[in-house]
Amino acid sequence: MNIEIDQGSGFCFGVTRAINKAEEELAQGATLYCLGDIVHNGKECDRLKKMGLITIDHAAFARLHHAKVLLRAHGEPPATYQQAQANDIDIIDATCPVVLHLQERIKKEYLSGGTPGRQIVIYGKNGHAEVLGLVGQTDGTAIVIESPEEVGKLDFSKDICLYSQTTKPLEGFRQIVEYIQAHISPSATFRYYDTICRQVANRMPHIRDFAVRHDVILFVCGKKSSNGRVLYNECRNVNPRSYMVDAADEIDFAWLDGCRSVGICGATSTPKWLMEECADAIRRRL
Repeated sequence: MNIEIDQGSGFCFGVTRAINKAEEELAQGATLYCLGDIVHNGKECDRLKKMGLITIDHAAFARLHHAKVLLRAHGEPPATYQQAQANDIDIIDATCPVVLHLQERIKKEYLSGGTPGRQIVIYGKNGHAEVLGLVGQTDGTAIVIESPEEVGKLDFSKDICLYSQTTKPLEGFRQIVEYIQAHISPSATFRYYDTICRQVANRMPHIRDFAVRHDVILFVCGKKSSNGRVLYNECRNVNPRSYMVDAADEIDFAWLDGCRSVGICGATSTPKWLMEECADAIRRRL
């Protein structure tokens, strides 16, 4: 049986950078907190916990004083930085540079004023850490659209300025743009900015090509990963024998009956070592 691990899968640049920062601090023996899961993968979070990383939520962060806290790649709203300053918290900012640039653009747009009733719209997942950080740049006034089906809730008689969460699918963004262009009032303006990370977006066509090359696909991904669900669905669309697992112990070896080729891939939040463990588990059964 041929077993191939997709070399295009695994941590994106932003996640790699955040984990490297955490490991550097922990290696110095410092007590380090992380605001939220550093990555949407339970196994990687467990690995870093064993190294000493303490994951906290925003309620615990508000009670913390005189400590060192890492902000993960997703980014945070301005209120988090204000809280840190008030509580004498030393921030290690691991916000992905792509996300940070998007935050700055949205904040600049918001502060520019614009026409009365102008709508700053973000194509993204409500409640997602990155989206909370983006909406925070507008004092909570931005409108979040999770899918093209929700675009109808906008007021097409007012100006619209559209951005996207960095990990959303390109196709959905294009559909939203086309719908707004077709329905915007002649008296209103529509500006849009494709702010989707190409390192993430380019994985979509790559993973489709990878999935069709194999009889069975094992998609290794944490249950909390939005990006993972999108990429997994792409695998399923082109290869019905695609299965999502969190780790090697979730593999049902009956899935592999009669197959000669297994492809192992994952999300931007999936560590390479976890995919390797899945490959090793299959080899032991051969």
